[in-house]
Amino acid sequence: MKILHTADWHLGKKLEQQERTEEHQQFLNWLIDQLNIEKIDVLIIAGDIFDTGTPSNTALQQYYRFLSNVKNTCCREVIVIGGNHDSVSTLDAPKELLKYFNVHVIGGVPDVFTDQIIEIADAHGKLELVVCAVPFLRDKDIRLSISGETSDERQERIRAGIGNHYHRFVEHVTSHKLNGIPVIATGHLFAAGASTSDSEKEIHVGNLGHVGGDQFPIEFDYIALGHIHRPQVVNKMEHIRYSGSPIPLSFSENDDLKQVVILEFIHGKLTQMVAHEIPCYRKLIRIKGDLENVKSKILLLKDLQLKYPSWVEVQVVTDATITDLEEQLSLIIQKKPFIERFFLRQVKLKPVQNLDQLAEEALALQDLDPKSVFIKRCEAEYPDQDYTDLLESFNEVMEQMAQKEQ
Repeated sequence: MKILHTADWHLGKKLEQQERTEEHQQFLNWLIDQLNIEKIDVLIIAGDIFDTGTPSNTALQQYYRFLSNVKNTCCREVIVIGGNHDSVSTLDAPKELLKYFNVHVIGGVPDVFTDQIIEIADAHGKLELVVCAVPFLRDKDIRLSISGETSDERQERIRAGIGNHYHRFVEHVTSHKLNGIPVIATGHLFAAGASTSDSEKEIHVGNLGHVGGDQFPIEFDYIALGHIHRPQVVNKMEHIRYSGSPIPLSFSENDDLKQVVILEFIHGKLTQMVAHEIPCYRKLIRIKGDLENVKSKILLLKDLQLKYPSWVEVQVVTDATITDLEEQLSLIIQKKPFIERFFLRQVKLKPVQNLDQLAEEALALQDLDPKSVFIKRCEAEYPDQDYTDLLESFNEVMEQMAQKEQ
C-alpha cells in the first residue's frame, strides 16, 4: 500500500493582492498525475486546504474539481482534515455526500471521538490501514478555560490537552497493532523544534502548544502533519513529518524545495518514506541592500525557464525615501522579461540616539516582554504599514533561541 501526504494548500491565497490560482492549479494537475504514476492508494491532506474560512468560488471550484479528478486515478481513498485557516462548517458541509466517493472529511473534532478513526480496507474488504484523522485542535476541543491561570500554566494545559487527545486513540488501535495493521495519525499543529517561515500566522493553540515529538503515542507508524510550510522531520523522528506547502506562500520560502511525502507499507510494515519534489512554477526572489547593491543583484538574475515569470521582493536600505524607486527598477527589467513584478520595501536607517534617549527607552522596556518590545518598535518604524511578515520572522527567531536553550 502506498500513501501520499500533502498539506497547506491555501487555495485562494494571494501575495499582496496578486492571484496564485494558476500556480495552485499547476500543482493540482501535477498531483493528479503523481497519484497514477506512483500508484498511490490513499491521499492524506493535512489541513489548510483553503487560505480563509470563507474561500472564493474559484478556490472551492479548484477543490471540488480536484476531488472529482481523483476518482479517475488509482487512488482509492482521500482523507481531508481541517486546519486553522479552514472553516469547519465549510469543509464538513458536503462530508456525507463525499463519503460515497471515498473522501473522508474531518473538518473539526466530531462529537463522537471515534469518528476520527478511519478504517481502510482492500478490494476484498480486508482491513489494511487505520488512520486517526485529527484536525486542528481548538481550545474547546482540548481544555476548559480557567480564570486566573498564568501564561505558563495555560501553555502547559494546552500541551497536555493535545497529548491527551492523541493518547485517547491508543485503546482503540491496540488490537489493530496486534494484528499487524499499520496506524497513521494526522495533525495540524506546531511541533517543538519546527522551522517556520513568514507565511505561518500565529495560532492560539499550535504555537503555544509546542508539542514535542515524544508526546505522540508510539503506536503510530507515521504522523502526517500540517501547518508548517517548510517540509521537515520533527525532532529527528523520521516518522513525524511536515510535508510543507506545495507552492512558496511568502518570500521567506524562496529557497525551500517543495515536496510531498510518499509512504509505502509492505505486510503492515513501513518500508519506505520518500520526499518527492514538486516542480517550481514561479520563483519568488528576495533581494536586500542599498540601492546600488540591489540594482547589481537584479542585473545578475538569470532566466530560470519556469512556466510563470518571477516575482522579486526588493528591500532597499536607505536613510531617506527614494520617491522614484519603482521607475528606476522598471528600467532595469525592460531587458529581463522573465521578471514580472517587484514588491518594493524601503528600510529606513534610524538616526543614532544620545545616551539620555537610550536610557529612557531602556527603563520603559524593562516592564515589557520581548514580543511586546518588538511590536512597539514595528509600530514606531512602520506606523502606516503592515508588519505581519516581520512579526512572523521574530516568532521564528524566538523559537530557534528557545531550542538552543533546551
